Amino acid sequence: MERAVVVSSGTDRPVTAAAPRLALGSIRRSYGSVLALDDASLSVAAGEVHALLGENGAGKSTMMKIAFGLDRADVGTIHIDGRPTTMRSPRDAMAHGIGMVQQHFALVDAMTVAENVALGGIGAFSLEATAATIRRIGVESGLDLDPGAIVRDLPIGAQQRLEIVKALARRTTTLILDEPTAVLSPTESTELLEWIRRFADSGGTVILIAHKLREVLSVADRVTVLRRGRTVLSALASDVTEDSLAGAMLGDSAARAKVSAPAPAAASNGPVVLSVTGVSVADATGIERLRDATLEVRAGEIVGVAAIEGAGQRELLRVLAGRMAPTRGTVHLPASIGFAPEDRHRDAVVLDATLTENVALRGAGQRRGIIGWDALRSTTTAMMKARDVRADSEAVTIRTLSGGNQQKLVLGRELADAPPALVVENPTRGLDIRATADVQAALRAARDAGMAVVVYSSDLDEVLSLADRVVVVAAGRIRDVPSDRESVGRAMLSGVS
Repeated sequence: MERAVVVSSGTDRPVTAAAPRLALGSIRRSYGSVLALDDASLSVAAGEVHALLGENGAGKSTMMKIAFGLDRADVGTIHIDGRPTTMRSPRDAMAHGIGMVQQHFALVDAMTVAENVALGGIGAFSLEATAATIRRIGVESGLDLDPGAIVRDLPIGAQQRLEIVKALARRTTTLILDEPTAVLSPTESTELLEWIRRFADSGGTVILIAHKLREVLSVADRVTVLRRGRTVLSALASDVTEDSLAGAMLGDSAARAKVSAPAPAAASNGPVVLSVTGVSVADATGIERLRDATLEVRAGEIVGVAAIEGAGQRELLRVLAGRMAPTRGTVHLPASIGFAPEDRHRDAVVLDATLTENVALRGAGQRRGIIGWDALRSTTTAMMKARDVRADSEAVTIRTLSGGNQQKLVLGRELADAPPALVVENPTRGLDIRATADVQAALRAARDAGMAVVVYSSDLDEVLSLADRVVVVAAGRIRDVPSDRESVGRAMLSGVS
């Protein structure tokens, strides 16, 4: 290959003038009457971090699936290092050193970390060799994992790390990452972004699909923006701003105005709706994950929960949602509580069921009698209109919806009977700017209607922007803290040795 000529990127990061490492040209892809990509192009140089941006449904994931051989373009070209290439399958892509970590995990819960890493490999499985590979990658990247851990026992942040380790174990040189920090704590996100930068600086190539524009600008060399299946912007990261990127993604100033967050509401004097006193929760091995937790949540307030992954917030939220019984302590909950868990595909929806059937899941296990499907279909259609859930009809499967539309349907379902309380985990995980604004507006509207709302997010900025009051969970214990970044961040790390 021609030797690279280094030019300035304006950010003191090298960008090569050689043939692009990966280039997709004039890509067109339709699914029936739906045009997902329309003359879309992307050119990524070796040794750079290239951010691929756009709303949910803009065509980002479709383009990357084509690059990885999971899908085929109707029209268009793929070049690797300047050479025309056909991607018939992921095996072809991996042969070219391309790896892809998708937003929704592809893990076998009952298997160990090592067994998941080895899946898809060639030859006999060697536990010792695979474990050594996992440990080496952990040392090099900071993505530490126990090779013998069972995947179902891993917190969601560790499962995300496992997906990345799987790709790295195959000697990937071009890494496609779809929302890799969506479920990570602020500290974990910073560490991963630092690793991404080191990976690119050492000659690797990263295509980063992301919605957190501040993160994008902190690490990317160049950015490409898709809107409605077309490439509308390709530029150096140093030549754009968060506002200009939002404008390119959304295409209208009115939509951009939706993302401005209103100030928190005044302190609520409403009645206590949720309360736990001296609550502890032990896991299956007897280890206490939550210790002597005491918390009250009042009507008409949003309580934000900030924590590092695995600090005990998962147990706290499930106790507050009535989904987990404490080992000891006192819990007072209303009869009806809305709950939107962080992994909607695993815990909130049935992907191959229709929208109506997923709406019917509200109160499952508690209702009795015959389901009135006609009424439920009408309810679902009305909900879709009220919540701006975009789908052809209530009869399509929820799998066909974008992540933002899935999340809006889940929230609409959980709020349908106007419960006195709502508990949500990572409510905007993996959503674009517009969908994030819609979901956050729904949470504020629930508060303003008098609901007691508890929100945990791994994005500290989201917690601070949504919450009227913040509590931190650290090493299984709860504490109230002032709602500023420094105080919250310090408290989150207080239980870390």
